Amino acid sequence: MAKQKWKPGNMVYPLPAVMVTCRGKDGKDNILTVAWTGTVCTNPPMAYISVRPSRHSYPMIMETGEFAINLTTEELSFATDFCGVKSGKDVDKFEKCGLHKVEADEINVSLIEESPVNIECRVREVHEYGSHTMFVADVLCVHADEKYMNETGKFELEKAGLLAYSHGTYYGLTKPQGTFGYSIKKEGKK
Repeated sequence: MAKQKWKPGNMVYPLPAVMVTCRGKDGKDNILTVAWTGTVCTNPPMAYISVRPSRHSYPMIMETGEFAINLTTEELSFATDFCGVKSGKDVDKFEKCGLHKVEADEINVSLIEESPVNIECRVREVHEYGSHTMFVADVLCVHADEKYMNETGKFELEKAGLLAYSHGTYYGLTKPQGTFGYSIKKEGKK
């Protein structure tokens, strides 16, 4: 198999495409689309986002130390893209995208009602790394949409049609390939 050698770059794809909500000290809300996000730790629960300092949301997060990660779906793909290419200094993204605000429980930030999962975060550490600043945060609260709960109480997030981002393109994640550990399960056991 022939492979090309490229200059160093970030090619860890696909990534979750999430909408991050934040609120400035002036009380104005904003939505920022982020693909550089993920889990830092399970215990204590921690997550991170990486944001360019030039983004309108950057000083809001720096000042307040709070943000929410709102998972996105195929139905939210237009809003996800719009919130990543339009600046909140020019437009109210909630209004323009027809998204509804829900107040968070643990932080002073609006959550996106249409999101299947909202993760309330408080910044623990800030790391400035060249083009982006990484906000490492404690997860204070998670909200899960009850419409993805099955009759036994299991949360079936896979039914939400989650959205991923890969090298400039959004993709829906609608076809499961297997559950954790399926490669070593014994025949006949499900």
